[in-house]
Amino acid sequence: MIVVSVKEGENIERALKKFKRKFEKTGVVKELRARQQFDKPSVLKRLAMERAVYVQKLHRSED
Repeated sequence: MIVVSVKEGENIERALKKFKRKFEKTGVVKELRARQQFDKPSVLKRLAMERAVYVQKLHRSED
């Protein structure tokens, strides 16, 4: 359960932003979208490999 502490006099908009950030960090929406369709293990492996290559390129460009 997500709990957002709201200080006295704090704007409701700011509290909603805090809630949204905490909710996104939990990854619930991401998991729900992933469960809506079945992806073959080979497709998941290929996507993971593409992500790894992309991250490596980013790290190499930083150096």
